[in-house]
Amino acid sequence: MRSGELARLAGVTVRALRHYHQVGVLAEPHRTGNGYRAYDVHDLVRVLRIKRLAALGVPLERMPEVLDDDGRDRDATELLDELDRELAVRMERITRQREVLALLRAHRAAPDVPPELAPFLAVFAAAGVTADMRRLDRDQSILLAHFAGEEGMAELARFYERLSGPALFPTVTAISERFSRLGPDSTDGEITELARSFAAALGPEIGKLDEEATAPGLDAAAELLGRHTEDVLNEQQWEALRRFGSLLEALPEE
Repeated sequence: MRSGELARLAGVTVRALRHYHQVGVLAEPHRTGNGYRAYDVHDLVRVLRIKRLAALGVPLERMPEVLDDDGRDRDATELLDELDRELAVRMERITRQREVLALLRAHRAAPDVPPELAPFLAVFAAAGVTADMRRLDRDQSILLAHFAGEEGMAELARFYERLSGPALFPTVTAISERFSRLGPDSTDGEITELARSFAAALGPEIGKLDEEATAPGLDAAAELLGRHTEDVLNEQQWEALRRFGSLLEALPEE
């Protein structure tokens, strides 16, 4: 039989047959006088065995040890055990991914938002924070989560939880709304007053985060956050943050 007939009988494509030849799991058959490959029923059985192994997740490079095992059941058992372990790891990863998806869907969060912070970002989004501020919060949360790592995520989540809690949330959203309105028409006094409001509301919480932080990467994140805001904020907003930072540095340590 020719390659087209073999492919049809086996339920594969001719391209797949060529690939099997290239990787060495299916030997090249002899060719007819006009150059066509000539397969027989033994090749069909070989291809069907390849399909069954592929369905189990056996990679092509591992197939020869099963296809040409000469009855070595012990090697086949070891391979099956290995495949089972790989599937167990994959299933565990899929379960975690589904849990993350469920969390993101529950809070209507974007797929790229850190799932541990999604509940708190959703609170600010629901409060009517401007789209620009939501994007800023999202980008900064992604940076912080990456550099916090697993060991620092708990501290970071607690920080976000405090900001979105009933004690601070009204103040934080009001300050955020005022911050979003800063522009060329803003006076120096407005900028200073906003920086002071920032420091009064967030200074203690940032201090707690510094005290709790165990992830060394958060220091690098702080520098990158500054560089990020340079590109996305206007001159007046950047000046408010600069004055806010100066006020934080001047706060007495507890």
